Amino acid sequence: MAEESDLEKTEPASQRRLDQAREEGQVPSSRELATFLVTVTGVAGIYALGGWMWPRSAQLLRDGLTLDRRQVFDPSAMFDVLIDRATDGLVLLAPLFIALIVASLLSPFLMAGWNFAPKALAPKFSKLNPAAGLKRMVSTTALIELGKGIGKASVVAAVAVWVIMRDHEKLFALFGTPIDVALGATGDLVLMATLILVAGMAFIVAIDVPYQVWHYHDGLKMTKEEARQEFKEQEGDPQVKGRIRQQQREMARSRMMANVPKADVVVTNPTHYSVALRYDAARGGAPRVIAKGAGEVALRIRTLAAEHDVPLVEAPPLARALHKHCELEQEVPARLFRAVAEVLAYVYQLNEAFAAGSEKPRPPGNLPVPEDLDPGADD
Repeated sequence: MAEESDLEKTEPASQRRLDQAREEGQVPSSRELATFLVTVTGVAGIYALGGWMWPRSAQLLRDGLTLDRRQVFDPSAMFDVLIDRATDGLVLLAPLFIALIVASLLSPFLMAGWNFAPKALAPKFSKLNPAAGLKRMVSTTALIELGKGIGKASVVAAVAVWVIMRDHEKLFALFGTPIDVALGATGDLVLMATLILVAGMAFIVAIDVPYQVWHYHDGLKMTKEEARQEFKEQEGDPQVKGRIRQQQREMARSRMMANVPKADVVVTNPTHYSVALRYDAARGGAPRVIAKGAGEVALRIRTLAAEHDVPLVEAPPLARALHKHCELEQEVPARLFRAVAEVLAYVYQLNEAFAAGSEKPRPPGNLPVPEDLDPGADD
């Protein structure tokens, strides 16, 4: 059962998978939305530009049907007339054509944004496989497309029947009306029928667009094994990353241990924590923590400090506070300045006493460490 569940595509597509699909030109798309936008744009364009296009179209038609003798018997003249009329026709229809082109490009942009995929232009010979074509013909997607086609045809048929049933008397009356009146009445009927048809298409689009988005993401779902493999490829094998982090910690610890002999003093707990401090008068500022650790690391710091004659000062509250609130190469907090200053003053006295061969000074006691900085103050 576990193996079967791993083979089922139950995991949502990762961002990497979505990006790869976009690079290959696979984005959600809706032909119904494209058809709807082009139809609406065409109707709106004709309605808005009709007053401007109609007289020019009539004049273009009259010019096209008006020929003189020279044009009839001279093929070159006829060709020039044809070029002129075709140019005038293109100029006349150019605003509408531009609007339709923009509408056709707007559909994919609304669905998936701007996406240029050169890989989609490459030929795919797998699409020529007859078996794959037959499989697509009997797939669920093909049945849904068939249903949409039937739905669109039903909408068109319903609109046609409704218009005929509603205005059949007007339609028959047009046969006996003057041509200009008949054309105007026919235009009104066509406009009304087209608006009703567009409303029906809007209903189909409202269903198709969410379905296409869901179908796109559903088709890109991944199996659990694919998700795990992609995670490894992106984030790296967890075991390898764990070994790398361990090596990084060991390298950082080695660098830290190399700083212990340079310390002025090591403040200890005395057994749980060790913090090495260094004050560089030339650099200025406050003393810095150059090494710290707990447990075995603390023991190693104390051992190295003893081997290199670095003074050890037992100050449990200060050691705990420095270990808790200071990072490596960070200056000690201002609220611990006084306690650290007393420790360093003791170290300087200790060095002077050792150089003079005199008696060792008494270690500092009751250092002023704020209780809120000492993690062991409540113990």
